[in-house]
Amino acid sequence: MKRKTITRAAPGIFDPDFLLTTPQARQLYHAVAADLPIIDYHCHLPPRELAENRRFENLTDLWLAGDHYKWRAMRANGIDESLITGNATARAKYDAWAATVPMTVMNPLYHWTHLELKRPFGIRSWLHPGTAASIWRKTERLLATPAFSVHGILKNWNVALIGTTDDPADDLRWHRQICRAKSCPAVVVPTFRPDRGLAVDRPAVFTAYVRELGSAADMDIRTWDDFLRAHDRRIDAFHALGCRASDHALEAPPDGEPGEAVCLRVFKRALAGKAVTPEEADRFRAGLLLHLGRAYAKRGWTQQLHLGALRNVNTRMAARLGADAGCDTIGDRAMARGLARLLDRLDQTDQLPRTILYNLNPADNELFAAMIGNFQDGSTAGKIQYGSGWWFLDQKDGMERQMKALANLGLISRFVGMITDSRSFLSYSRHEYFRRIVCDLFGTAMAQGLIPNDPAHIGMIVRRIAHDNAASYFTFPSENQPVRESA
Repeated sequence: MKRKTITRAAPGIFDPDFLLTTPQARQLYHAVAADLPIIDYHCHLPPRELAENRRFENLTDLWLAGDHYKWRAMRANGIDESLITGNATARAKYDAWAATVPMTVMNPLYHWTHLELKRPFGIRSWLHPGTAASIWRKTERLLATPAFSVHGILKNWNVALIGTTDDPADDLRWHRQICRAKSCPAVVVPTFRPDRGLAVDRPAVFTAYVRELGSAADMDIRTWDDFLRAHDRRIDAFHALGCRASDHALEAPPDGEPGEAVCLRVFKRALAGKAVTPEEADRFRAGLLLHLGRAYAKRGWTQQLHLGALRNVNTRMAARLGADAGCDTIGDRAMARGLARLLDRLDQTDQLPRTILYNLNPADNELFAAMIGNFQDGSTAGKIQYGSGWWFLDQKDGMERQMKALANLGLISRFVGMITDSRSFLSYSRHEYFRRIVCDLFGTAMAQGLIPNDPAHIGMIVRRIAHDNAASYFTFPSENQPVRESA
């Protein structure tokens, strides 16, 4: 009689060896990566909640508010908008999400949801309508305790640094409070995000920004030179509070030739509320990004470019809910020429700052991985970075494809690793997810003989990707900056 072959199931989400498919991968994760501090150098966490050490009443407040990943899934599952962003009770919204979760199998949300329950809550149960009530009660009890305040959650995850995302016109009051209180367990720094200053094709947005920027910089902005000087003042104010990075979200890099005359003309027209042509807007953006890039380089900052999102494509939902409602998508604009020109203009005068490029269209993976090699100059290891899988790509397949493209065309050993890019304090599970995927990628290559089966050497590289590269690449302060008058 033939003996039956019993195939052992792969470790599930609640198993310590989840996603780790080889002995080498398991050794790398448990011995090297698992307990490293987290440097979350780009996220959208609200500084006020960090400053006030917010307590959340329930999972809906902590989990569902502002999470457009979950909103998209709920809509796709036929959930009415009242139970997503509407006026339904917190419990009704949670129950709607619990009913959706079983339908998210094969979507990264299924993994993320259960990893977020496992840590910090210690829950190792599948979320579905049958378990929803008990999970709600347990999390509600835990959230009422100090260990599950914002600061408690950060301690649980060993978060060392958080880079929030902040408008240049923001008064940074919450960052000041964090610095004064010195109670947050993580270093918290602002990130300079001047996207509204590039919106010359939207006069109402642009004129409001100029007015607010002038107030924040304590000056009247009437000319293009004033506009640049106001940005410089705000860069200095951000720097005084520990900021060492900027961030720009662009559908595509500007391809036009910048010039002072065109920037003067476009600024004047936009400030008067008049329309500008697409070509004028493109050249204006090129001019502003050139000035800002030079300012970043002067101060030792890193610029981040998030490229490829086509935003607010659903007019009806945008009118109803505004931006960030879960109605943005992957764009397909041409990237190579404009991106090369933007980097080259800065490099020509040796004023190209450290730069991280993130693509949203996976068709651009190799394009971005190849582009960074054109501008490495030996001054900093990995000076130009191909950033981690972002937004629609920050799942297992997307992360693996990004890292394989980087490994094939650059040095993955110099990669600065993962970011949450999130508004949720439970999203630190994504760092665990990423680290498991990194360890499995290297562990599988070791098992296949593609790289040395050398735990010490490969473990050093994994540690660099998970933590050390980011720690040495950025020039962030080691503690929250003391508040100065200039800030």
